Amino acid sequence: MNVHINTERLLSRIDQLGRIGALPGGGCKRLALSAEDAEGRALVTGWFRTLGLEIHTDVIGNTWAIRRGRKHLPPLVLGSHIDTVATGGLYDGVLGVLGGLEVIESVIDAGIDTEYPLAVAFFTNEEGARFAPDMMGSGVSQGGLELGEMLGKVGIDGKSVGDALDAIGARGSEPVGALTPSAYLELHIEQGPVLESECLEIGVVTGVQGISWTEFTISGRSSHAGTTPMALRRDAGAVAAAIATEARAIARDFGPPQVATVGRMSFTPDLVNVVPEQAVLTVDLRHTDEATLKAAEKRLFETAEELASAEGCTLARQTLARFEPVAFDTDLVDQIVSGAVRLGLSHRKMPSGAGHDAQMFAPNCPSAMIFVPSQGGISHNIHEFTAPEDLANGVRLLAEVALERACVVQPEGQTA
Repeated sequence: MNVHINTERLLSRIDQLGRIGALPGGGCKRLALSAEDAEGRALVTGWFRTLGLEIHTDVIGNTWAIRRGRKHLPPLVLGSHIDTVATGGLYDGVLGVLGGLEVIESVIDAGIDTEYPLAVAFFTNEEGARFAPDMMGSGVSQGGLELGEMLGKVGIDGKSVGDALDAIGARGSEPVGALTPSAYLELHIEQGPVLESECLEIGVVTGVQGISWTEFTISGRSSHAGTTPMALRRDAGAVAAAIATEARAIARDFGPPQVATVGRMSFTPDLVNVVPEQAVLTVDLRHTDEATLKAAEKRLFETAEELASAEGCTLARQTLARFEPVAFDTDLVDQIVSGAVRLGLSHRKMPSGAGHDAQMFAPNCPSAMIFVPSQGGISHNIHEFTAPEDLANGVRLLAEVALERACVVQPEGQTA
């Protein structure tokens, strides 16, 4: 049963939320549990309240709103996140939340009842930009991450998750595990170039590749850049650069879909004429196969130790995040394919290269994702853009699958 998706209402809400933490030139900055995040939460929760939905918030700030079904059953959850990176766009995460809200409001407008409750949710600190690891709220909710440990995590500004929750009043009363979906569906922009390059409207996501984030700290000896011979240096910066080069070599040697990224690197004392005594860098490794990801980690860690030792430096490493590859529910994936066919939307199956809240739900309930194209493959960037017709197509398909999954109640005298 189709419902009418109000694209103008969807676009208006995306625009309103995007004004919170707006950046010059476009995009926005709403780091998790910041003042801007608090304002975004209040706006979205206000929309939930206007529709008369039953609102819940748990102890790590995850918030969901339920439209009750005819039967007392676990809800079908449509969700994502509203926090952003420091140079975020308007659609990453937001589409999944506001698209889910649009589905529920369109169902209400059409006067449709469902057997299963429908819920829309947003989860705390999906991005991991302020606090590591990412997918924190959904991970705690679904038992993949331990609450106490996550509350104690200290962010880039020196504040803990627990303190930040309390500072903006985002800590709720619902316990860990209070959200138990019958299934979980997440609509998201692709954040990559594949759909656009193949002129396709929909990506049917089969799973999420594994993610390994490691922070390396190299300690050497500070010395004068002009008077210290190269052979007598203990240059932490040189080791960091060599580790970064090795990460790139791993991606080249292992081949697609292996990727490796050095996202952060800093030197101390950070002076042009001083050999660094300390360097800190992060390496992000990703692959769809767990055994291959482990092999990439092994090579990286062993080579980093060898490079540090050869330079007379010491090396410490810390795991910031580690998630195994996740496969989504095949039946739900097939339902998305069937829905795309019914709606006449061009599509392909594909894995996700980025991490998403859906992967945290996958061990506990049928879960899957729908991608829509990202113009130029750009995301985590103020120029992130998805065309209105692509946004609408994604929400139409989300509604199609959600209503099938939630079991529409047929009027008397009619059969399904």
